[in-house]
Formats: sequence, C-alpha cells, structure tokens
Amino acid sequence: MEFIRRLFSGGGGPKQRGQYYYVKPTGCTEVVRIRVDTMNELSQNDDNNGYFVRKSARGTGYKCTRTAELMLEYDSQKRLTNTEILGGTLVTEADYDAWVQAEGAPS
Repeated sequence: MEFIRRLFSGGGGPKQRGQYYYVKPTGCTEVVRIRVDTMNELSQNDDNNGYFVRKSARGTGYKCTRTAELMLEYDSQKRLTNTEILGGTLVTEADYDAWVQAEGAPS
C-alpha cells in the first residue's frame, strides 16, 4: 500500500522536480506562474551537453491577451545557466503573490 501512496503522491522524497518562474507579459498587469518539471520537460541541446525548455505565458483573463515566451537553458547537470524572455519581464514570487492578493485570484 505504501508503494501506491508514494506513486500517486510524487514519492514524498526531498528532491523537488518543479521550478517556478513568474512572468509579466508586456502591457499586462497579470503575473503568470510557470512551472518547469526538470525531469520531464527539458529537451537536449543539439551538441548534447545541456538542455533547454521554452514556455509560453499568457494571462488567464480577457484583460491580458498578450503572450510572453520564456526560454531557459540548463547545463548537463540540469542547473539553470541562462534565462531569456520575449514579450514580457521576469518578476519575483513576491510580485506574483501581491498580484494574487490584489486580484483575489486563486494561486
């Protein structure tokens, strides 16, 4: 039974697979939270010595119809080495929390 519980709860181990990034698309007040699963979502670079992932961030409401693209690069040990964003800005978790509080939106 313990095996089934661990299987569906993510194993309960100390290693966290997801990393969160917070993006504010240009011209929008909304801050979008993006999760990257470094175990499943990364693609290997052409030179096979690192990884990358691209994520699109778009607001959930009608107020923000613009899309930002987040591009992340990782080394061979899956450590973040470069962050680039088009059509928006990278903000902090505190900015996201403040936006959620102000909008009364679910986190």
